[in-house]
Parts: sequence; C-alpha cells; structure tokens
Amino acid sequence: MRKAWVVAAAAVVVMGVAAGCATLARQAFVEPVVTLDNVRLNSLGLQGGNLEVVLNVYNPNAYRLDATQVNYRVLIGDNVNMASGTISDRLTFQENDSTRITIPVAFTYAGIGEAGRQLLNTGAVDYRVAGDVAVGTPVGSFRVPYSTTGRFSALR
Repeated sequence: MRKAWVVAAAAVVVMGVAAGCATLARQAFVEPVVTLDNVRLNSLGLQGGNLEVVLNVYNPNAYRLDATQVNYRVLIGDNVNMASGTISDRLTFQENDSTRITIPVAFTYAGIGEAGRQLLNTGAVDYRVAGDVAVGTPVGSFRVPYSTTGRFSALR
C-alpha cells in the first residue's frame, strides 16, 4: 500500500514539473511576425486565375524555427472566401532573421463576384490574407496565427 502512495506522489510531482517546464518553454518562445509582402496576379483565364501571395516571416528568437505547415485563406473584403489551402513544405526560419514565403493560390470566379464589383466600381479590391504557421522549436511546437490586409489596384 505504501508503494502505491509513493508511486502516485512521484507521478504527481513529475506531472507538475512537466507542466511547469511547458509554461516556461512557452514564455521563452517569441512568436514570429508574419506580414504581407506582396500579392501578384500571375494569370487570368476563362475559369479563374493564379495569384502569388508573398509573406515575410521574421523570427525574433535566438534559435531557428522549422515550419511544417502553412495554412492560408485569401478573403475579398472582410468575408468573401476567394481561396484557401495548406502548404506542407518544410520551411526554416533562421534566428533573428526574415524569410520570404511565396504561396501559389489558384482561384475560380465562382463566389468572388464581390471582387468584380469592387474592381468595376473603384478600380481596386480590398483583400485579407490570414492563416497560421505550424512551427517546431527547441522548446516545443506552436501554431502562429497571422492576418494582414491590402488593396489590389487594377491601375498598377
């Protein structure tokens, strides 16, 4: 009976230490800063087109980050979903450095009538690129959300 109590007490101590380490690790991790660098229209066809969304990721940590997945959504205005997807390529963000990521985005015209209306009325389209990046660090794995807005002008 005494052995069971000793084992149970040891398990509680180990779980408490593990929880404390996880909290310290999370506090030691500084989230990368993800900003929109550029959106380029590559092609338009009868059914849709292709964009390149270029993100800039700054890693403020003193160690490199390895990304295993980038999730993205391209929205017209605040809520019209133009495209979404996942990139599962492995990406590395060096310590205290910036890295550019290019996301190829294919879209169809179905569901983006709002973009056409904005383009015809004002010559420009407001958009938002949002998602998250799954990163692995020496102190654990984290999902880092990002969201940024911009304006595409047909006159440029």
